[in-house]
Amino acid sequence: MKKIAFTILVIFCGYFIANAQDYNTGIGLRGGFSNGITIKHFVTSKAAFEGIIASRWRGLELTGLYEIHGRAFNTERLKWFVGFGGHVGFWDGNYTHKYWGDSGTSYTVIGIDGILGLEYSFVEVPINIGLDWKPAFNFYGHSGFWADGGAFSIRYIF
Repeated sequence: MKKIAFTILVIFCGYFIANAQDYNTGIGLRGGFSNGITIKHFVTSKAAFEGIIASRWRGLELTGLYEIHGRAFNTERLKWFVGFGGHVGFWDGNYTHKYWGDSGTSYTVIGIDGILGLEYSFVEVPINIGLDWKPAFNFYGHSGFWADGGAFSIRYIF
């Protein structure tokens, strides 16, 4: 019985260690000027789709990104990534920064996004952390360039 339990434990741990080095899907939290949930799924060994649901100014923004990944600084499990995509967002002008937006006005924005970052996947636990910069340009609604899209992400990977 002990041998069976030990074998199951080794297989279970091996599964997580193998997936931590090269994961297929990760889901977690994203924190920065806007906070939310991030889901990343690899479609090839170097390409992934990422979806972000974020909240800011008591509003909601949905972002979809296509990302290319590569090994960073010749370090195992450390990857750089770069990508592009789009977003749609909804905000209430009563909760925006005093330098833009009008009180009592609701905003619906549509735009394009870029992303540039680094991420690291741990071997010991199925966790991935990332730091990125996600600039955006709204071409509909409150239009303009937004350069404050940096964030830290932590994901459970499988």
